[in-house]
Amino acid sequence: MEATMTRTLCHILSIAALMLMLSAMPALAKTVGTVTHLSGPLFASNAAGAKRALSIKSAVEEGDILITEKRTYGRVKFIDGGEVTLRPGSTLVVENYVFNKDKPAEDRAALKLLKGGLRAVTGQVGKRGNIDAYKMKTPAATIGVRGTTYDMKVCQAGSCEGLADGIYLFVRNGSISVTTNAGSQLFGAGSYAYIKDVNSAPFVLPRDPGLNLNIPPLEKKSCNIR
Repeated sequence: MEATMTRTLCHILSIAALMLMLSAMPALAKTVGTVTHLSGPLFASNAAGAKRALSIKSAVEEGDILITEKRTYGRVKFIDGGEVTLRPGSTLVVENYVFNKDKPAEDRAALKLLKGGLRAVTGQVGKRGNIDAYKMKTPAATIGVRGTTYDMKVCQAGSCEGLADGIYLFVRNGSISVTTNAGSQLFGAGSYAYIKDVNSAPFVLPRDPGLNLNIPPLEKKSCNIR
């Protein structure tokens, strides 16, 4: 009887220890994109502070903070077919990305450009189901899309030579909505836009202010350019 009770107790303790171990394990990271092109060092860090180097075919995970070096261009293709090409010296947070081809109502994409610049080609998120499901955030404004390709630059502390600090946008096709604390405005294809800060209204620029938006041809290879 005593031996049976001992075995039962050990069994219970073993199960409890296993459950405790499983609860302490971090949740499996959710892959939401893949690196398709790269011209130099690209890194990803997560909320826990872990940092890893990315290469061609590396997975991009929900919650990743993507960081390009000063000469690096890197392209990421997301699970809905959307793409982002990061410019040198950029930091992009992949806050949230949900796409299930059978459940359009659940689509969600939330990205945040903290510094640098990018070119974005929107995928299925924002084109079906909820048109407001796609959000590109910046320190000064939030961008929504209506099926589009656009360029963006975040200029701060004199980081963009010849340009005042703020957010600059160019809409290549489709349209974007830009929202700040001062309101929202829609910009169509061919428009240049500027947002001074989060409390200023976005407005159309009459011409290209000198954004230098050209992106060199990117090959599917990685080279360590320092």
